[in-house]
Amino acid sequence: MPGYAIFNINVNNPENYKEYVEKVKPTAERFGGEYLVRGGKNVIVEGSWQHPRTVVIKFPSYDKAMEWYNSEEYKPIKNIRLDNADSNGMIIEGI
Repeated sequence: MPGYAIFNINVNNPENYKEYVEKVKPTAERFGGEYLVRGGKNVIVEGSWQHPRTVVIKFPSYDKAMEWYNSEEYKPIKNIRLDNADSNGMIIEGI
């Protein structure tokens, strides 16, 4: 079963966040990640969504998604996001 990394993001420092955008995709791809959603037009149809940007990355498995998220390769890149944006994230098993 695939695994998905889902992030809801509010970028506070767009200039510094550009570095994250440049570096994150290649690391996800090395773990089999495929971007399904990376921002884009949207409308909230129910409830509330805390931040304006949503990212969904599909991985071959839940374990592979966790391996990417916890990897030494992603760790310094993740810190760029954490330093320049507020975000919520989850890794979830798909069907």
